[in-house]
Amino acid sequence: MSYTALYRKFRPDAFEDVKGQDAIVKTLKNQIKAGRIGHAYLFCGTRGTGKTTVAKIFAKAVNCEHPEDGSPCRECAMCRAVASGASMNVIEIDAASNNGVDNIREIREEVAYRPTEGRYKVYIIDEVHMLSIGAFNALLKTLEEPPEYVIFILATTEAHKIPVTILSRCQRYDFKRITIDTIAARLTELIGKEQWDVEDKAVRYIAKMADGSMRDSLSLLDQCAAFYIGERLTYDHVLEVLGAVDTEVFSRLLRELTDMDVYRVIKTVEELVMQGRELSQMASDFTWYLRNLLLVKGSDNMEDILDVSAENLARLKEEAQMLDSDTLIRYIRIFSELTNQLKYATQKRVLLEVTLIKLCRPSMDSGRDALLDRIRAVEKQIEEGVPKSLPRVDAAYADREEGVHAEIRKPELPKALSEDIKAVVKDFRAIANDASPMLKVYLKKARLSAGEGNHLLIVVPDEMSAGVVGSEEHKEEIKRLIEEKVAKKVEIEVRQMEEGRRFEDHFVDIENLINMEITVED
Repeated sequence: MSYTALYRKFRPDAFEDVKGQDAIVKTLKNQIKAGRIGHAYLFCGTRGTGKTTVAKIFAKAVNCEHPEDGSPCRECAMCRAVASGASMNVIEIDAASNNGVDNIREIREEVAYRPTEGRYKVYIIDEVHMLSIGAFNALLKTLEEPPEYVIFILATTEAHKIPVTILSRCQRYDFKRITIDTIAARLTELIGKEQWDVEDKAVRYIAKMADGSMRDSLSLLDQCAAFYIGERLTYDHVLEVLGAVDTEVFSRLLRELTDMDVYRVIKTVEELVMQGRELSQMASDFTWYLRNLLLVKGSDNMEDILDVSAENLARLKEEAQMLDSDTLIRYIRIFSELTNQLKYATQKRVLLEVTLIKLCRPSMDSGRDALLDRIRAVEKQIEEGVPKSLPRVDAAYADREEGVHAEIRKPELPKALSEDIKAVVKDFRAIANDASPMLKVYLKKARLSAGEGNHLLIVVPDEMSAGVVGSEEHKEEIKRLIEEKVAKKVEIEVRQMEEGRRFEDHFVDIENLINMEITVED
């Protein structure tokens, strides 16, 4: 016998089995008991919240021979016929594939005939917003003056696309997202019926991942259970199957971002990629994690709203003090935008890494929003002192006298530049164009000056550029390219400009001077 998916196997067939839509169920049952049945209903809501299921139960209930408290008895011939799909009184139409005028005209012709059995003909039109304008106009007349034995139930996930003339003729019911507690309770009930061994933490995570959709939760449970048939389904197993990331990783990533540690951040991304985690889901979940931090920071009474353990709540409270509200809001906006970008990106890892590096190096982001991070980075450097690894502007360019404010002395050009240096500077841009792709990008922003002993000084604007260009590997590459291009051997040095300082105040732009000499000679 073929396997039946959980969401089909356990689809509710009576109002009592519908979870999370109590107000709607109660209203419909009262209408059936009082005989106040409308002729047109509009069921709105996100996917998997029970719109079509409730429509089918309602179709059974209005035709049931022995209704019980407004709910179908499930035993009479009409209930069994509707449940099996054999009833001629309940007609389901998928508007996504039957959205033309001709399809609606067929309905208008059919409603002229009374039901052969039962009391009502029920038309369930799913995804009704997909109907064309012509089809809506054709449906309008029938909705306005339907026969007393016809009921229309229109189901849609996008009610704003339905014409107002249709909306005004229907009783509208909005199906809300189902809570995590309700979904988790239903999953636990069904797991018991299936006699599976599933960890409670795993059940709650699946319920959270379903995002308010009961059907999605059953599909996710089905997927995870199939991967671990005959084994206990744990929280870690669920993370592995769904490509999701544990909250402990988000905590570590946040601390690495606040420390502005590029190496550790990139290493964390490397671990996630090697574990096969879905980066789009990771960005989405991290946005949710930041949202929780913002809520904790905004109020002390968030235990009931946040679905986290006491241990995780304590950690959230600690981390909420590490960032101010403005920075958290900015991070949430950045990762929300990143989540949308990752859905359609071909190089997801690169896009994620660039975003994280920009957060660790605010100086790379020229936008106004990054100003707070840049100030925070400067404050951090002042507190910790300037790292020894950062190249500093040569002290020879600044004279400091005791008790007197430092005055910057204008740099002077060495008495004579060697012909080798001049030859290299004249062709440096052509040399840089032949560099490896990464080095080529950073050399575009570099400026040239003269160092001690007729060394060629390459000055770059920030720490990241200095780290790339100043690596031994890339320095050797530059020397090799110079030798190949101009047949000269030149010693090079790489310097980083201190933030807020101008190149012209500390260095002589020999590239500009030599180009001017060439122009004058011409």
